Order: sequence, then structure tokens, then C-alpha cells
Amino acid sequence: MISWSHHLIIAPILVPLIAAAVLLFFDERKRVTKAMISLASAIIMLLIAFVLFRIESNPNDFDGVYLLGNWAAPFGIVLVVDGLSALMLLLTALLALAALVFSMARWHAVGAHYHSMFQLLLVGLNGAFLTGDLFNLFVFFEVMLAASYGLLLHGSGPMRVKAGMHYIAVNLVAAFFFLIGVSLIYGTAGTLNMADLAARIPQIEPDRRMLMEAGAGVLGVAFLIKAGMWPLCFWLPTAYSAAAAPVAGIFAILSKLGIYVILRLTMLLFADGPSAGFGSEVLLFGGIATLIFGTIGVLASQALGRLAGYSVLVSSGTMLMVVGISDGAVSSGALLYLVSSTFTISALFMLIELVERGQDAGANVLTVTMEAYGDGEDERLEEEDGVMMPGTMAILGTCFAACTILLAGLPPLSGFIGKFAMLSAMMGIGAIGTPPDAAVWTLIVLVILSGVAALIAMTRVGIRTFWSSLEGTVPRVLVIELVPVMFLLSLTMALTIQAGPAMRYMDTTIRTLSQPSIYIDAVRNAVRVDGWRPTPDVAKGAP
Repeated sequence: MISWSHHLIIAPILVPLIAAAVLLFFDERKRVTKAMISLASAIIMLLIAFVLFRIESNPNDFDGVYLLGNWAAPFGIVLVVDGLSALMLLLTALLALAALVFSMARWHAVGAHYHSMFQLLLVGLNGAFLTGDLFNLFVFFEVMLAASYGLLLHGSGPMRVKAGMHYIAVNLVAAFFFLIGVSLIYGTAGTLNMADLAARIPQIEPDRRMLMEAGAGVLGVAFLIKAGMWPLCFWLPTAYSAAAAPVAGIFAILSKLGIYVILRLTMLLFADGPSAGFGSEVLLFGGIATLIFGTIGVLASQALGRLAGYSVLVSSGTMLMVVGISDGAVSSGALLYLVSSTFTISALFMLIELVERGQDAGANVLTVTMEAYGDGEDERLEEEDGVMMPGTMAILGTCFAACTILLAGLPPLSGFIGKFAMLSAMMGIGAIGTPPDAAVWTLIVLVILSGVAALIAMTRVGIRTFWSSLEGTVPRVLVIELVPVMFLLSLTMALTIQAGPAMRYMDTTIRTLSQPSIYIDAVRNAVRVDGWRPTPDVAKGAP
């Protein structure tokens, strides 16, 4: 008999799946009912994710392997929860709740089946974080992509449809690469169970290992597309900026799924043996290129939506660069940075919709023109005694300033703590007393410059938006729209206050990932539940 907490492992998949199915039975005109069902599902999922996260804070007290169908690995389907997957589940649940509450103001009513697609997106995300084999990773990846196609097109409009078509085409190619990579790995290793695959890779013959590594490389391309590594990232800023605000808010976690899978497979499959360090140089230099490209995009962006889209690339580039470094201390700080940046970017996407609600479509372009050539109204502005900022604009401006501080990595918020942890660990790379080499100093400079670029770009846009508005119109904002943004930003504040326990959790998670034998043994030694056994009379056919 296994404890009740063990069954919570499958609950993050079942809860949104059941909710998505139930929602299909309700007509679209019953929006309040559908919203309440979806909201209840998100709250339940958050509670489950929080319980799993707390349990994984003491990993010695919990067996995190769930055998679906009661089939032993590697023959059956397994779900595995450890420190990293529990962290991603909690992060997804928090973003989902915030985005869902934000959408209940008006976005959930501008298209059909919004809540069902939202729940199916959560099914795909949670399943991808929990699965212990590559085939079901492909299944959950496809479920997530199918739901994201509909969500990106939610609300229609020519720009959204155009960006959606590009998004669908690119991700269909990613899914095609995923399938090819999985096929090559299975053909050479004979298994798709991650734990079994990690144990078999060192025993594969050199000629077959080359084909297996080719399959892993093709598989990696699929997730590098989703993570947004340069030059596979040109679709991302346009797609994310064109999506509806709550959709873009939850999409902030999609690129982190690519990072999660790459980190998981790199530290599990290629940590030791003949294939140790496979792909690390590609990740390192690809992350550097992505970070540079994202930084340039942030500086060049005039629209807030594209600025937030390029900020996603900056975050992805930083994480890919850290995975390529393969240093435990750097990775611990990077995990804290991942959580902080995801909260910030999600809040920023939703905040942008509120800020731009009071602006004309061409306000940004006209403001840039005014900066260059002037508008002839200097005398009128000089006659004003001062600038009065209404309460709504004050709240929006405060939230925008918090996003600026977090993206730039300035003290005292969690963005600074995450970057400081990464940079201090980078400076300590190498033997004791040996200073970092030129490559590490280059990485340090790039991380700092990306923060400076975010500060310049956000300050410039903030001045245009809050101090130099062409219309002076105060947007009409509902409380239900402000609360999710403030909620996400308050989470970064909580992360700042609890930085010590958070870093200890990240350190424990990375140390566990650095020992693949822990994961392999847990999956291989997972105990099946004793099933029903016939009595002797029944076995003999007695009535």
C-alpha cells in the first residue's frame, strides 16, 4: 500500500484534463460557469503543486516515482517528481492562476473554448515536467503545442493571425525534429525511458553511439526552437507580442520548458561516460549569441510588447549559457534567476495591455518622432504648474518600475539576487586562487550589459508612457486585472525576502541533478503495488 501523497504525482495532469473535458459540455454563453470551473481547477492545481514542492524540500521522505498501469520501468510509463520538476510545477501553477484571473475581466469572452484550451495547455506543461520517458514527453509536447496554437489565435485580428501562422509552422517543424530524434535514439539504444537510457548510453558501441548522439542533437534542435536559441528564435518576439495579454503571460513558461528539458537531459544522459559534455559548447556559444541578439532587440524595440518578447530571449540566452558552462554553483543561481525572470516577464506582458489601453496604436512611433524633431508645444508645457498623476497611473507606474528593476537586475529585488549568485559563482570557476579565464569574463560582461540594456530600454519607454503621453488619457483598469500583476510582482518580493531558503533549495536540486545515479536507481527500484490475487477456490474454478 502506498501513501495518499504518492497519488498526487499524477494529479497535476488529471485535474486540468478533467476540467478541460467538463468545460466542453457547457455552452459558450455560460461564461461565468466555465470561468469558475477553470478557476477552481487552477486553484486545486496550485495546492497540489505546493504540496509536492514542500514534500520535495525533504526528498528523503518521499518516493517520487509513479508507475502508471502498475508496470515496472522501463516497460511501463513512469512519472517522476524531484526538486526540479516540483519547482516547475509550482511555477506553472502560479502563472496559470494569475493569467486566468486576468483573462476573466474580458479576454476569456472574445473567442470560443478559451478555458478548455487553457486547461489543455496546463496538461501538456505538467505532463512534460513529470514524464520519465521521451515518448510521453513527445505526447505532452504535442498536447501543449496544439493548445497553444488555439490560444495564440484567440481574439483574432490580422497581426495575431499572421504571427499565429508563423508560430504554428515553426513549431510543427520542431515537432517533426522531435519525432526524428526520438526515433534515432530508440533505434540505437532500444529504450526511451530516461533512467534506462542513461544507464545504457555508456555501454553503446562507438559506431552506434554516433548515431545516438545524432538523434540527441536532432532532439535538442526541437527544444532549442522552443527555448528560442539564436538563430532559431526569430518567430518568438512577434508571436508573444501579438498574443492576448493573459496568453502571453502563460506563454512565458513555454520557453522555460525547452530550458527544463535541455537541463534535464544534459545532466542525466551526458554527465558521465564517453558522451560526457555532449553539446555543451553548442549551448554555451548559442546562449551567448542569443543573449547578444536579445540585448540588441531590447535596445531597438520601440513597442513594449516586442521589448518584453526580446526580454524572453535574454532570459533564455542566459539560461542556455549557464547550462553550457556545466557548473553547479552557477546553475543554482540560474534557477533562482529563471523563477524571478519568468514571474517578471509574465507580469510585464499583462501590464503592457493595461498601460497601452489608453494609447493610440501609433503613439510610440509619434513619440519617437517628437523626440527627434519636437512638436511645437514647449510653451504650453512650460505654463503648467506641475504634473498630476491619477491613482491608476500611479499603480501602473509603480508596477512598471518594479519590472524595470527586476529585468535590469538592480538591488534589492530577486532579479539582482539571481544575477549576483550567478556572477559570483562564475568568478569562482577554476582552481582555488586561479582567476577566471577570458571566456568567463566575457560571459560576466554580457550578463551585466544585458541588465544595463534592459534598464535603458525600460526607462526610455516608461518616460514616454507615463511622463510624455500624447493623449494624457488614463486607461480604465479593473481591480481583477491589477491584482494578478501585483500578485506576480509580490512573489518576486517574497523570493527576495526568502532568498536564503530559496538558494538552499536550488543548491539541493542541482546537487541531486548532478548525481544521475539517484534518478536512475529511484526509477529502476520503484516498487509495484500488489494487485488482486485470486483465492485458491477461484483459481480452481469453484462457484
